[in-house]
Amino acid sequence: MKTILKITKNELSTLFYSPIAWLILIIFTFQSGMSYAHAWSEALRSLALGYNLYGMTERLLLGWQGAISGMQGDLYLYIPLLTMGLMSQEYNRGSIKLLYSSPVTNKQIILGKYLSMIIYALILVAILSIYYLFTACTIKNIDHPFVLSALLGVFLMICAYAAIGLFMSTLTSYQVVAAVGTLAVLAVLNYIGNVGQDIPFVRDITYWLSISGRADTFFKGMICSEDLLYFLLVIALFITFSILRLQAERTKRSTPQNILLYGSVIIITLMIGFLSARPAFRCYYDATEMKENTLTKNSLEVMEKLDGPLTITTYVNMLDEDYFRAMPRYYNEDFERFEKYIRFKPEIKLKYIYYYDSIQNPDLKRRYPGLSNEQCLEKICDAEDWSTKKILTPTQIRKIEDLSGEYNKFVRVIERGNGQKTFLRLYDDNFRYPSETEITAALKRMVVKSPMVAFLTGHGERSINGAGERDYYAFSQYKSFRNSLVNQGFDNMPLSLDSLNMIPENVDILVISDIRSSLSPKEQKIIEDYINKGGNLLIIGEPRRQDQMNPLLQPLGLKFMPGLLVRDNKDYPADLILSKPTPTAIKAIRGFYIMSYYDKSVTMPTAVGIEQIANKGFKATPLLTTDSTGSWNELETTNFVEDTIRINSTIGEIEQANTTMMYLTRQINGKEQRIVVLGDADCIGNGELTRTRDGIEASNFTLVTETFRLLANNEFPITTTRQRPSDDKAYLEEGAGIWLKILFMGIFPGILTVLSLMLWKKRRKK
Repeated sequence: MKTILKITKNELSTLFYSPIAWLILIIFTFQSGMSYAHAWSEALRSLALGYNLYGMTERLLLGWQGAISGMQGDLYLYIPLLTMGLMSQEYNRGSIKLLYSSPVTNKQIILGKYLSMIIYALILVAILSIYYLFTACTIKNIDHPFVLSALLGVFLMICAYAAIGLFMSTLTSYQVVAAVGTLAVLAVLNYIGNVGQDIPFVRDITYWLSISGRADTFFKGMICSEDLLYFLLVIALFITFSILRLQAERTKRSTPQNILLYGSVIIITLMIGFLSARPAFRCYYDATEMKENTLTKNSLEVMEKLDGPLTITTYVNMLDEDYFRAMPRYYNEDFERFEKYIRFKPEIKLKYIYYYDSIQNPDLKRRYPGLSNEQCLEKICDAEDWSTKKILTPTQIRKIEDLSGEYNKFVRVIERGNGQKTFLRLYDDNFRYPSETEITAALKRMVVKSPMVAFLTGHGERSINGAGERDYYAFSQYKSFRNSLVNQGFDNMPLSLDSLNMIPENVDILVISDIRSSLSPKEQKIIEDYINKGGNLLIIGEPRRQDQMNPLLQPLGLKFMPGLLVRDNKDYPADLILSKPTPTAIKAIRGFYIMSYYDKSVTMPTAVGIEQIANKGFKATPLLTTDSTGSWNELETTNFVEDTIRINSTIGEIEQANTTMMYLTRQINGKEQRIVVLGDADCIGNGELTRTRDGIEASNFTLVTETFRLLANNEFPITTTRQRPSDDKAYLEEGAGIWLKILFMGIFPGILTVLSLMLWKKRRKK
């Protein structure tokens, strides 16, 4: 060990007497300081503009422009300049012969020189640690483990690059060639992850070999055993190569012997790496305060209940516009979408089945006009360099899985070992892929009963199958819409009471919306029996439907008020109501809290007020109301285009807040019954959910989500939101920005410059 330390000391002395080591330190300090000062400037500017700061640790140090993470993209430029002379200069000066003739082993030479690089790496990390310490003193509750994880990532990257550079310097006496060779190896390791991605075994090997993005997990606050072991194996591999290279200089070996030695080292490394990449052998540590890289509590509870094998089969129609998303070359990206779940259930298997069948794809017809499905398939397979023999025919795929209900679109089928199945889809939005919310909802359907939502029919109610503006298809069962009930864990069906004597037992939520003709006494009794048994219910009214719907509200102690609600508004019709969450709703329901925080409303065209007229044993809580000023219940005016609305106090029109959403609860039959009454049926219709208006920030989707979450006893939709990190306050003011630039871009690099000049002058005197 003493010999190794002597070599290290000598190497460091040589290194710091050369200008290159100091120049790299100065540039590194200036560049990282510039990133840090800029990040602070942006944060202080946001604070001055009135924005709330949160996640300050990530914003200043680990974001896309943070002081630590921002340096990873430039390390590959610095390290080759340091390592290019480690062995090359020994060859060039002839001092290598002295080393060979001395009682120093090859291992000691390599380890001594590499240890000097580790020390230099620690100096670079120490520079970054200055920003860490400064941040800890200037913000509230810095996330220490998060930062330490990132610093570990930087250190491992430098050490890996240095090991590669050391080996390249053993191959030549020309330092420039060694530097270029190091850059070439790093380029290969960055690119190799794209090689052979269509071949499963080759894909696993080349993807593991890729160094591209390996440190990203550390910068996200996640320490994964696979990535940690990857850096250690790369370091060990190239250090071993360097030792073998020196041995080859001292002891002449035949070419087959060299091939065997190098090949054995590579094979052992790949075997260890391949095993470490298997899900069952991976270990994780989430260093972030709010465990941002881990499933949320609700998802973890589902995973604990999900015992037995689980297979996610992706069915890919080659005629679908999204077929490319599941091509073999994207397998690893697809795997990462489920990695959070595989982490807790390594036995999850991903399968892919490719087929072709009829599908609504206008783009396909435009690209291949007049061609049959088979001919279109041949064109696509030719472009993908695939054989059509790999693609199942319509007859073959129908024997495996009936996908007609999914319109033969890109879909995944999740199947448990006991035969339970559920669908997971793509969505018609910018993100396309399911998030944790949708994935967990699909999985939870397998461990708990999905709430069955029954929509009453037969009296002119809104249809869940219609695509008109008034209908409810979008939020109920539109499969390509992320927030529809069918994608959030619910089942739904239309329900007619003509031939029934009671609401079916499997119904968990009954929806009665905008009845146009009165219920029969039999139907009225069936619904009252359902209420008396403790069934959950959503009743949605409309103006001019009070006579038909108030009998439903009478057992609840409520009624829809006569007339309709209006508000004094110059830009839009007076009967367009903007409902706001009540203080109680804001406090109790997160979605309504967010709605209030961003000053959004629920837009209600033609709404009716809700009034409590008796106490029927329910706790009544208003959740949405109109404004207390400029709004009233209009009893006279019906033409809001030509007539001008005026308050007529003589007939009871009073300017006040009126309830548009009432929430009723009571304990009955050993459970809590929940009933929601809504004063407008249009606000959750297809048209209103997609409509935008200038000057009005609407949040009607929040109304749908939170209403059914209440009625489903908070089981669905799945809540996957997290609390914000506690590092949400800065102790600096906007004027500090210029001083930070002077400190980190001027003083610190200046100190290093002075030290380097002093050392250079001292050496000149010697």
